[in-house]
Amino acid sequence: MNLPREAWNAHHQHVTRRHFLRDCTSGLGALWLSHQGQAGTPSVGRDAARPFAPMAPHFAPRAKRVIFLHMAGAPSHLELYDHKPELSRFDGKTCPQSYLDGKRFAFIQGIPKLLGPQFPFTQHGQTGAWLSDRLPHFRQVVDEVCFIKSLHTDQFNHAPAQLAMHTGFAAPGYPSMGSWVTYGLGSSNAELPGFIVLLSGGKTPDSGKSAWGPGFLPSVYQGVQCRSKGDPVLYLGNPSGVSRDLRRLSLDALDDLNRRTFRRVGDPETLTRISQYETAFQMQVSASEAFDIGREPEVVKAAYGVKPGEESFGNNCLLARRLAERGVRYIQLFHWGWDSHGANEREALHSGFKRQCLDVDQAMTALLLDLKQRGMLEDTLVVWAGEFGRTPMKENRGGEVMEWAGRDHNPGAFTVWLAGGGVKPGSYGESDDLGYEAVVDRVSVHDLKATMLHLLGFDHRRLTYPFQGLDQRVTNVTKPSEVVTGILA
Repeated sequence: MNLPREAWNAHHQHVTRRHFLRDCTSGLGALWLSHQGQAGTPSVGRDAARPFAPMAPHFAPRAKRVIFLHMAGAPSHLELYDHKPELSRFDGKTCPQSYLDGKRFAFIQGIPKLLGPQFPFTQHGQTGAWLSDRLPHFRQVVDEVCFIKSLHTDQFNHAPAQLAMHTGFAAPGYPSMGSWVTYGLGSSNAELPGFIVLLSGGKTPDSGKSAWGPGFLPSVYQGVQCRSKGDPVLYLGNPSGVSRDLRRLSLDALDDLNRRTFRRVGDPETLTRISQYETAFQMQVSASEAFDIGREPEVVKAAYGVKPGEESFGNNCLLARRLAERGVRYIQLFHWGWDSHGANEREALHSGFKRQCLDVDQAMTALLLDLKQRGMLEDTLVVWAGEFGRTPMKENRGGEVMEWAGRDHNPGAFTVWLAGGGVKPGSYGESDDLGYEAVVDRVSVHDLKATMLHLLGFDHRRLTYPFQGLDQRVTNVTKPSEVVTGILA
């Protein structure tokens, strides 16, 4: 509650030894910095008064926009996409000690039993993609999809792993991928935010709003969380007795005061505030229309499995398509409830997990079919991911075998898929015979982000922002990262 102290802390977060060197009276700091590649200069020369003005990327992009489908809680790759018949042979057998030595687990203790795939797999499409029987609708679109089966992360708990997936860092305070993309590209629709977030599953992801926060970027690039039922944004409408014309006059007066403040103080957040007021004013008309899925034909709503008046993944997938065709740059969906530990019926692979598959299978299939039918899939990058995979061992608690079948967290290997936006259909990378570790063409979460930026027309090493003495980037300057060229069309 100590606002002056908070402002003091925020200011000094940005003051580093490099600032001292730059500003010291001898000028030696400036001389040194001139030989360090102009450290501390933003890589995007943007007009702060027009934060969402469209910007050109570094080179010709394959994708114009991103729809990121995050399955919060980490769905099991071994029950969906990564076929491991060898693991079936060892189902119920004692796990070898070599699989446990040097490993950290969230819950497993002692010597667990191995847990084979719980559902049958068959091959589909011209690519011969392996899918479990939990995704009967998704079989229709496997030839549009690239499965990366060798993803890995260095985080084994939900919140840090979700942050690593979206921001490149396990700690809060860093910009999300959507913030970086809108910072770099701006928006093609001045009447809607460039970065919109939709939630379903009944709960916010473990990482909270930091997963779509702006971090040290100007706060205008934060993802705008919208609702799939009721008003898309709370308090968007005018109060009783206030007309739209009166609201416009009020905003004009407020705009004048804010611009005078900016000229006097120079705080870029003042310009952010102006931009946010203007966006909210435009959204009073455009957002209500964009979020009205009732305008869609009945056949389209049926294809997505829309649930009128409810918050659902199907509703959000349809909204994602409507927002994409209206020029929203980055649309991030979170569907919570995939944490299949087996601690209870809801978390069991044979009950709660099956319900989660039913929730997403039809809608994500309809999204890809709808985008393709409208000619949008070729320049829309769709990404489906959790934050890590599942262990090939059955979870126990305190060393005791549990009643329900479940798994523990596995950062060593998991599967994500991408579609559209310049991606080549098929399968890339492999995990070992038990799906425990990525072993062929390993892909890190930073490699995934570098590849996404490449498809959007960016060299991830050149999309930077100065903070705490470093030119920061979403691929994390301390982590090696490369574009996964093997998945590019």
